[in-house]
Amino acid sequence: MKAFCISNPGCGKVIDKPDPQPQRGEVILAPILVGLCGSDLAAYQGRNPLVSYPRIPGHEIAGVIVETGEEVPPLFQIGQIVAVVPYTNCGLCSSCRRNRPHACRQNQTLGVQRDGGMCERLALPWQKLLPAHGISPERAALVEPLSVGFHAVERGQIGDGEIVAVFGCGLIGLGAVARAARRGAEVIAVDLEASKLDLARVLGAAHVIDINAASLHDRLAAITQGHGPDVIIEAAGAASSYRAAVEEASFSGRVVCIGYAKEDVLFATRLIVQKELDVLGSRNATPRDFQQALRCLQGADFPAERLLSRIFPLA
Repeated sequence: MKAFCISNPGCGKVIDKPDPQPQRGEVILAPILVGLCGSDLAAYQGRNPLVSYPRIPGHEIAGVIVETGEEVPPLFQIGQIVAVVPYTNCGLCSSCRRNRPHACRQNQTLGVQRDGGMCERLALPWQKLLPAHGISPERAALVEPLSVGFHAVERGQIGDGEIVAVFGCGLIGLGAVARAARRGAEVIAVDLEASKLDLARVLGAAHVIDINAASLHDRLAAITQGHGPDVIIEAAGAASSYRAAVEEASFSGRVVCIGYAKEDVLFATRLIVQKELDVLGSRNATPRDFQQALRCLQGADFPAERLLSRIFPLA
């Protein structure tokens, strides 16, 4: 089979590999579409400390089942379109014991610690497949990244009528915008790019802030009558936006952190104490988040195609 492999940082090419054979409880998947995540770019550039080389990237996967091994439930049939849950869990660490396997200490994500979906054939345990229930492969490939944004909304316990600011409107941030808006929140989308802010409006943002064109503090103060947002979701992964999240959140507000900042961040820790902020990490997504994202993508009113910029062949 053909696969795209990053042999070393900055060096990637299409290679030949033996086709995988299904073991007990596994299916063979033919990936149809694989999303390009920022972490894939970081892996190619050598900026992802979790990646070892050589590595086949790709964890935002939609595929078709082409073969099944023994003990695969009849729910999964050859020819079926599925999305993929790309994480593993050990079942023994503190996260797993607390029923939070998505945050497993020993997690290995496809395309990061294990070879991923940028290949012609992929062997996976059936438990890691999510039937697409009639949605297109284009939409199925969006399930995983949207679910990560959905999970941040769950972590923030966002409810009806709250004011929520999402810092960073890449696909994961847009997932948070969509989920928070559908939970009844008044969403403020913040980014540097007008095109991403346009998408945020389509997905339910009531307000957008282009920080190239306006003062973030002044606009947030105007929208929130000087109180600051009830919840800020940091999805940009920038030191400046992490600092701004702590500075701009309301007293007794919540800050939910998805982005990986590429440098250490110096906080005004007095604000965390003085405001009594809840600062929450958000990693990956739960099975419930995946199901919620799938239901959202099943809706004809969800503009999934607007989220796809370009599609390339493997070569």
